[in-house]
Amino acid sequence: MTIPDILMVICVLCIWSLLLVNIALIIAGYFYYIKLESEKPPELLPGQEPFVSIMVPAHNEGKVIVKTVESLLALDYPHDRYEIIVINDNSSDNSSVLLGQLQEKYKGRNLIIINTDNITGGKGKSNALNIGFTRSKGELIAIYDADNTPERTALRYLVAEIVNDAKLGAVIGKFRTRNRDQNLLTRFINIETLSFQWMAQAGRWKLFKLCTIPGTNFIMRRHIIEAIGGWDTKAIAEDTEISFRIYMMGYRIKFQPKSVTWEQEPQTLKVWFKQRTRWAKGNIYVIVKNVPLLFRPEARRIRFDILYFLAIYFLLVTSLLTSDALLILHALGYVHTTIEGLSFYLWILAITLFVVGTFITLITEKGEMHPSNLVIILLMYVTYCQLWMLVAANGMFQYLKDVIFKREAKWYKTERF
Repeated sequence: MTIPDILMVICVLCIWSLLLVNIALIIAGYFYYIKLESEKPPELLPGQEPFVSIMVPAHNEGKVIVKTVESLLALDYPHDRYEIIVINDNSSDNSSVLLGQLQEKYKGRNLIIINTDNITGGKGKSNALNIGFTRSKGELIAIYDADNTPERTALRYLVAEIVNDAKLGAVIGKFRTRNRDQNLLTRFINIETLSFQWMAQAGRWKLFKLCTIPGTNFIMRRHIIEAIGGWDTKAIAEDTEISFRIYMMGYRIKFQPKSVTWEQEPQTLKVWFKQRTRWAKGNIYVIVKNVPLLFRPEARRIRFDILYFLAIYFLLVTSLLTSDALLILHALGYVHTTIEGLSFYLWILAITLFVVGTFITLITEKGEMHPSNLVIILLMYVTYCQLWMLVAANGMFQYLKDVIFKREAKWYKTERF
């Protein structure tokens, strides 16, 4: 067996191992969704609603912030039992004017606006959340991004879950793509979100009672934030980072898919690539920070998550890039591999499983079961999914640059439309 053959076999084993893990998560997640459909949504007894502080970190969000705040003011939750804290963090647009007008319009409501400058703010989402937390008074803390329009019941479902189970440190809802029909890219993002974000979250909760906090539409206990000292200001993926610290305190994080918020996704490839690179870089920081937990007995419950993230961002990317490079070099005649045919058939089988598995996840959502999605998913595999490898590689490069040059975390603004 030649060296290229050995490398190809290793790559195929790595890729298929992760593919099978994701198939298992999809199956488990599917059954979790089916189970929830037959159950009543979580309920809160009238008059027993805990006070909730909703925090919205915002940087130059003038295009979307008014709609977000008004949707939060319209939540199906007693108005005197929650406050909204918008951290307008070193914005240079008209956000402060718009927020001031909202405060004037909704006098008597618990709407707090914090305007920071380039000295106190402008240092990233984590820093903004820490600033907002100092002004909060709720026993529960909910976070929403500045481009979100949560459904009226979103907060009530989150609160009902967490107050009825003392083992839960946080509860997450899901976000949907508000502009999914804008173009082909937003169609891809919509499918990615439903299949690889929420179905995987559902599967991990079903199998391991593990979930990772997303950046929006989630709720946490106040005393946990106080105990861990707030958000890590070095973390760009502050949501993933704080998830591991909640795990280490002995709490669980539950996924409640009936709590839904709608958010705006990138509409151009340039904006998407920049946003996803930020996510990849942030998750790599979290992985590196938490790898030592693999060797600590008290972290045994979360070893799957650590290994899962390690595999996705390091093993899978390396295997895909190596196998693609070997196939290209083989086609050009620079290397010789005797298992090229086998690799081709495995690739076809992988595509088939990808398309079928992804389509199955879509049928759990109303309005998503279109035959045309089969074509979109197939096209997504050969385009969008391949770009993800470049995103992960660029995220690693940017992370290493930050480490070498000791750069501080800053706002990485996702352009709004």
